[in-house]
Amino acid sequence: MISQPVPSANVAVLTSNGINFPQTENTRPTHSNLDNLKKRLKAEVKVIGTIQIMCGVMVLSLGIILASAPFSQHFTWVYSALLKSGYPFIGGLLFIVCGSLSIVTEKMSTEVLVNSSLITNILSALCALVGFFIIVANLAALGPAAEECVLKQQAKPTPFFGYYYPHNGENYRGCYPAKASLAGVLSVMLIGTVLEAGLAVLISVLWWLQAHSDVPGVSVLAASCHRNKPAVRSKQLKDTGGLGVV
Repeated sequence: MISQPVPSANVAVLTSNGINFPQTENTRPTHSNLDNLKKRLKAEVKVIGTIQIMCGVMVLSLGIILASAPFSQHFTWVYSALLKSGYPFIGGLLFIVCGSLSIVTEKMSTEVLVNSSLITNILSALCALVGFFIIVANLAALGPAAEECVLKQQAKPTPFFGYYYPHNGENYRGCYPAKASLAGVLSVMLIGTVLEAGLAVLISVLWWLQAHSDVPGVSVLAASCHRNKPAVRSKQLKDTGGLGVV
């Protein structure tokens, strides 16, 4: 008789002591995969937290530059709303706190730290959203501010003849460099804001999954799949009468 290959399955062994269900080696790779996923998530959280701190330092530093740099009075009204809102300072500090909490929570994953990091990252995402609209409005106002600067510079009389400056471009050469400098500062701040908003949303999702998971450091999907596998195996054994599963 030619032997037929037997597919791998869970087998019930009949012994003198009763029915024995030997454990297969399928559980080891599952635990190994969960451990690898846990380590990967922790490494990602640490990297994200570091980037959040860098974004916060960058936004805070650019806010200090805007508040202290002597820009032309024609451009002061452009970024005055940004400074009065306090976004560069409040947002920058909030980003730094979020990144620090993420790194600390990655090392000590307690319920209090997870919930605190989740709340601060949600607030950080909302703050970054508000800052995004303010910075975009300031960038859009740079063009009219530069034109106003040029018109006012052209209307100034010369100290020698009492007439207006000729339209040779030398009288408003300081308008466009100021516009370019402000555009660069606001653009870099906008990049940091968008990056922080995306990271805050991502880390909020990770901490929400962490808070609603029974397996520390693993998402709900991975944890639920791990919990449902024994139930499916028991159901298969029950359907076959406990003697074997094909």
